[in-house]
Amino acid sequence: MGNIGLLFVGIVLLVNGLNSLGVVPARSAAILNLFVGTMQVVLPTIILIQNGSDAAVVSGTWPTYLFGFTYLYFGLGILLKLEPEGFGWFSAFVAALAFYHAIISVAGDPVYAVIWLTWGIMWTLFFLLLALGRSSLTRFTGWFLVLLGIPSCSLPALLLINGVWSTSPAVGVFALALLAAATALAVALTRSSVFRDAARVEATPSPAVVAEPA
Repeated sequence: MGNIGLLFVGIVLLVNGLNSLGVVPARSAAILNLFVGTMQVVLPTIILIQNGSDAAVVSGTWPTYLFGFTYLYFGLGILLKLEPEGFGWFSAFVAALAFYHAIISVAGDPVYAVIWLTWGIMWTLFFLLLALGRSSLTRFTGWFLVLLGIPSCSLPALLLINGVWSTSPAVGVFALALLAAATALAVALTRSSVFRDAARVEATPSPAVVAEPA
């Protein structure tokens, strides 16, 4: 069930990125965040109710709440017009745990380590944007989410659901190279005129991101 939730996270990150770029209205993005955030709270709760006595299941499930709360917080923040600072500091906490998971995953699953690294960067951007007010990062954050939301969430979910997954160090290096290339492309697009004159919808310099572990 965790992979099902992860499958939908990719589209949330894409839509949130488009929101930051001024392409998708904030209230429109908020509804999708509430749907997926609810899913990421309900599904892990079901898993824990069924297998709560299994330490391995608990260890692999609890991080999903970080992202479920993220989407719910973000969606409600837009609809209720809440100040963004609280969400920004919450994002710093999520980012720290994501980087921690990236480190401890390197030996066993280097590909997932890169995915956790990607999520850590996303949440760090949310922290910088919302807690510290670094609005100059809004376009870069938007492009980073657009380029890496589905590759870091929906694609891995599909591979895991179909039993096609590799923990090879070589594949991990390839994933890291893709992350570097996507980051460089995000920088280039940030400086370009693409979507710079977008319809000026109610863009929100926040996340609308986030993923969930398998």
